[in-house]
This record gives sequence, C-alpha cells and structure tokens, in this order.
Amino acid sequence: MDGVTAIAQILRKEGVDFIGGVPYQPLLEAAAIAGIRPIIFRQEGTGIHMVDGYSRVTNGRRIGVFMMQNGPGAENGFAGVAQAYAESVPILLLPAGFARNRRGVHPNFNPTRSYETITKWSQEINLVERIPDLMRRAFAKLRSGRLGPVLLEIPQDIALGELKPELFNYTSPPRLRQAADPEAIKQAARVLLEAKNPILHAGQGVLYAEATDELVQLAEFLQAPVMTTLPGKSAFPENHPLSVGASGPSTTLGVHRYLMRADVVCGIGCSFTKTNFAVPIPAGKQLVHMTHDDDTLNKDYLCEVPVLGDVKLALGQLLDELRKQAGGARPVNTALQEEIRATKAEWLAKWMPKLTADSKPINPYRVVWELMHAVDLDRTIVTHESGSAREYMVPFWEARAPRSFIGWGKSTQLGYSLGLAMGAKMAEPEKLVINVMGDMAFSTVGLDIETAVRCNIPILTIVINNSVMAIYDDKRFPVALEKYGVKRLSGNFSDVAKALGAHTERVTEPQDIALAIKRGIAAVEGGKVTVLEFVTCDEGAYSKFTFK
Repeated sequence: MDGVTAIAQILRKEGVDFIGGVPYQPLLEAAAIAGIRPIIFRQEGTGIHMVDGYSRVTNGRRIGVFMMQNGPGAENGFAGVAQAYAESVPILLLPAGFARNRRGVHPNFNPTRSYETITKWSQEINLVERIPDLMRRAFAKLRSGRLGPVLLEIPQDIALGELKPELFNYTSPPRLRQAADPEAIKQAARVLLEAKNPILHAGQGVLYAEATDELVQLAEFLQAPVMTTLPGKSAFPENHPLSVGASGPSTTLGVHRYLMRADVVCGIGCSFTKTNFAVPIPAGKQLVHMTHDDDTLNKDYLCEVPVLGDVKLALGQLLDELRKQAGGARPVNTALQEEIRATKAEWLAKWMPKLTADSKPINPYRVVWELMHAVDLDRTIVTHESGSAREYMVPFWEARAPRSFIGWGKSTQLGYSLGLAMGAKMAEPEKLVINVMGDMAFSTVGLDIETAVRCNIPILTIVINNSVMAIYDDKRFPVALEKYGVKRLSGNFSDVAKALGAHTERVTEPQDIALAIKRGIAAVEGGKVTVLEFVTCDEGAYSKFTFK
C-alpha cells in the first residue's frame, strides 16, 4: 500500500468516519476508499473549527481530523489551528508537504516548522515505514495530558511511497490518567473544611474529564457556590441551587458577590490564567488548584495547595478524604441556597427591561432571552460568537448539561461559532445545535453556510445584525469613526443565506421574534439549515463588575 492508504486505514481503525478539507491532496481519495467521508469547505478556517467542535462535544473520545492542501491550504489553516491551540482542543491536522528533496527551498512553506508554536506536537513523516509509529504517537498525544492540536505533515513522496504490508502493524494507544498525590488531597480537604466561605471555580477540564457528577457531589458536600470559567460553562448545571453562573468578560452578580466574599477559591480543571476573557481572582484569597497540567500551577497566581492529577480521579479522592476528615455529610445550607436564588433574582430584575424590551430596533438581549425560552435546554447545544454576541449570551443562558453550551475565549477568531456548530451537529445529530453570531462574523465565514446545506448538517444560525462593530467603544477611535465611519457595516445576510440554499427569515419587529424562532426550529428539525437574521440596535450595555 502507499503512504496515504496506510494513513487512511489507521484513521479508520481509530474510528474516524469523516475528514474535513479543501482539495486537493492525495489523502482525500485514500480516505474515501477507506470509507471515510470527505467534507469539503469553502475555507480552511471553518473546516478546522468544525473538527474542533466535533472533538469538544465528544470530549476528545472521538477526534476531529482535517487535511490541508500542500502550500496555500496549509498556510490558510493557521488561524483555525491557533484558535484550537488557545482552547486546548485535540484535533489531528494532516497537511500535505513538498517532497523531502524540496524541503527548505525558498519559498516553499514548511508546515511542521511553521505550526510548532500553535500545536502540542508538530512532526513530519520522514519515512513511509514510520507511518504506524508516528500515527500511534499522534493519537497518544491527542488523548493524554494537556490536550491540543497535533500535526503530522505528509510529504508528497511519502504520500505516494510504498509501505510493505508486513510493516503495517498499528495498535491504538490508550488514554492515560494519573491520580493525585494523597498528601496533596489531604491538604486540600483540610483547607476546604476549614474555609468559612469557599467557592468552587470550575473550568473545561471538568468537561474533558467527564467529571460533572463528581463536581456536583463536591459542591453539595461542602455546600459551596460554584462558578465556571467561560470555556467551563456547562461543567456544572446552572439550574442547580448552588450555581452562581459563568465568568467571562460579562458575568453575573452571583459570581461577583461570592467570589469577592470567598476566603478559599478551589480551582478544578481550570488554568487560573490572567486573561481578558476571565474574571480576575481578587487579592487575599487562598487557592486550591486541581489540574492535570503542571504548567498552569503557580503560573499567574500563588497557589498554596496545588493538586496535580486527572480531575475525575482527583475529585473522587478528594470526596473520599473529605468524608473521612469530616466524619459524615454536612447539612444542606438552605440559607446559602436561598441567598443565591435571591441574588440571581435581584440581578435578573435589573436586566429584565432589556431581556424583554419591546423597543425598535430590536434589543439583542430580547433575541437571546426569547431563544433560550423557545428551546428544550436538555436537547440543545448552543455556542456564541466573538464580540457582543458572547456578552449577550454568556451571563444569561442557562446551561444545564455538560457540553450544552460551548464557551470560548483566549483567542477570538471571528466566525468560529459557525464551524463549532457544524462539528457539534456531526457529534450529536439528534440535538438542536445553534450558533449566535454578529454581522461581522457572518461576513467573515458565511459562505460556509453552503457547506452545511450541501453536506446536510442542519444547524440554526442566529445573526444579530446591528450594522456596527458593537463591541468596540466609540471612545477608542472618535476621529476615525466621525470622519470615516470605521465601525459601520451593512448587509442583508438572510438574502445571502437564502442564495446559498438555507431556510431564512429577516426579523425587524420585536413581536415577531418568538414566532420566527419557532419556525426556524421547525425548519431545522425538518432537516433544513436555517439562518435567522435579527435587525437590532447597537446595545453596548454589558453585565460587568469590578473584582478588586
């Protein structure tokens, strides 16, 4: 067999049943022969975002794979991979490369070297005979440790080179997990039991470890409020009486009140990275930090109690130790739970005028509120876009089940949500999958609506069209705005989506929002890719707080 046939056979052994790409490279035909469906995109970025969404929603148990064309295809994929790297998403990238005798010849693009800074591991297949070994190592890195993109470059002569059948001996590597140091667990238990006002700070590591049940048990044992990071949103059910919400650039009053009050912050599956997309940890807090990535420990904050280990295993250890040290379960803190409920009610009351506004142009908060109340939250996966759509959604959307909300930050590629939604639908075809994006984001990636139509991936895309780049404060560039209108945009995006084959509606009246959403959901359930465009005002108010 030739090199790409060997690679395709290994992908099939690993359970890969589709592969994203923009033609052409030799792996495409080999994959099709092996029974792996090629999905061709309008641009590499959206395709990489799609396999990213697939890996996320399956918690890395199934790996999204993307192949790039030699030269420009590999060059064009850079931004999408950078986003996956920032989000620690395991995806396998298989770019074609120049033949080995053209390596290093200007101006030939070298994916292996160029992608080193945005991948967990970047390697060239330098011998046909090494294909089984290098593919096994790639999947080992995709499954264990801190997750992230892995790249294997396929030089042209390797793709077409001959691999003797007796050398094709591939064995799939297992997922590896490590328990935590028992002494660290004992120390963490002591600190948490002694804390007067602990808060649990959960990140997306809880999702990848599939440890939501253990997190709920910990919260209920300690009777401690739980906040999540932006990528960790949905790791803890937000309809639970101990949930105080997610913490992105915009957040809830509950996150602010209970994080400020806390004496101990217990980070679980988070990185505690200082970023514009996470609330800062106020000074004077004692930190317990449970993670499987030693690189995040004591990175941006002093951590007195680091716990290194797989989150699911470590939480199980911690629960056992807490029961041992405490001598039994703690009583339900009804006063705390009532206070959390009242705090949420107080905060929502202040925002209800926007969430239910009848003003025209439509208020985008009204769109989000109507959408959330129109869907079955237990059968829906939703994701936001970069910019204002994120701020409108993250504090107010109630995520009840793991991976029902795909939150993201750290890097913010415009248009990311479209590919994420497509990947989520590939992973969970029985669920309603929605992405909410702004007009600028749709302008960036909207042509790949045709990909969703052509490939029968029925998702619901909500476009908030306010004709401006709303996230940018006018004070940043007053002269450029006044003289040249740099924030202003325009377009009728429902017409664009209709031309691409989608079911569409353009909504301008507040009283039409709910019925349009209902019709859109029905269209998706009938198998149609659907785009609903809402013409809204430039809403610049966000639920933000100062953490000092």
